[in-house]
Amino acid sequence: MLKTLACGVATFAGFYVGFRKVLRWSFTHWSDADVLIVSERVLDVLHASLATAAGVITATSCKHVMTDSHWVLSEFLVFGYPYSAIDLYASYISYYHTHRLRGNSMYNKHSMLTLKAFISQYWLTVLHHLAVLGILLPVGIFYRRGLGDFFIGCLFITELSVAFTAISKIIVQLGLENSRLHKINSISVLITFIMCRILIFPYMYWKYGYDFGIPLHKVPSHLPWHCNVGNLAILMPQLYWFYLQLKKIQRVFRHKRD
Repeated sequence: MLKTLACGVATFAGFYVGFRKVLRWSFTHWSDADVLIVSERVLDVLHASLATAAGVITATSCKHVMTDSHWVLSEFLVFGYPYSAIDLYASYISYYHTHRLRGNSMYNKHSMLTLKAFISQYWLTVLHHLAVLGILLPVGIFYRRGLGDFFIGCLFITELSVAFTAISKIIVQLGLENSRLHKINSISVLITFIMCRILIFPYMYWKYGYDFGIPLHKVPSHLPWHCNVGNLAILMPQLYWFYLQLKKIQRVFRHKRD
């Protein structure tokens, strides 16, 4: 486990730092904020792609939702664990240098004030990363007892939309916000978000009911209350983020018409 964890740290941290150097060399006219933002988004694409692959392999391999397992999931739970901490750090650094570029004197150096400002503005993102680090992944690694790999695999599939969201921000950073590529990617963001972050939850309930011979509408009453509460706690932020995605896509197409 420690070897896999160390490999995850080396992969994500090394990729993030290495890509920053490549961008500084390739785009000499970019500011530190530009380099950091794109590096963070590329890191998101890398993790989202790996997580989705691990999720698809696991979910399609598990014939029974509760008892079947797959080694890919166990390995990726440990390997991918450092990503949330590294991404949270990358998000703060991008935020800091963006505000520093705007000439805000508070951002001349790192302080508790800059950290509090970041948490205040991106509290939902911070909460999400801390929940993954402190609750979701530890439960998956230590307490699942070889059960429910299918469900964790499905949760990893939700990361697919993150890849397209990150690509969208990279496209804007490259000055291609008026391109057809941005329009196509925006549609991809919406489709993957609906499929992988919203509809995946009723699908998991349906699959559970199918394996146990229970009608879909009766599945919640057959599950422990904390399972329903946990799913609801994960789903609610997705609905809020979906609302934000709709607003962004509306702006993209409105700007395209103008």
